[in-house]
Amino acid sequence: MATSIKLDNELKTRVQFLADSRQRSAHWIMKEAIRSYVEREEAKENFKQEALSSWKAYQENGQHLTANEVNEWLDTWGTDKESENPKCHD
Repeated sequence: MATSIKLDNELKTRVQFLADSRQRSAHWIMKEAIRSYVEREEAKENFKQEALSSWKAYQENGQHLTANEVNEWLDTWGTDKESENPKCHD
């Protein structure tokens, strides 16, 4: 699928400067920027969908952990007393 994009002169100049300094083509710089943006936005959307799913599950069953419970568990990470994740409760 061929796609074209129109850039204003300032942005073209900035892209070309980066391309020259990285010894890459302007096409490579733009493709990399788009790939990075799409991956970042996909991750944000996945996070949002997971949060909505968790909220729906909480509304249905009331199971949860308090912030304090999660913080106490996280504080054990990387220590000799690292514990299993706490169980959700009502």
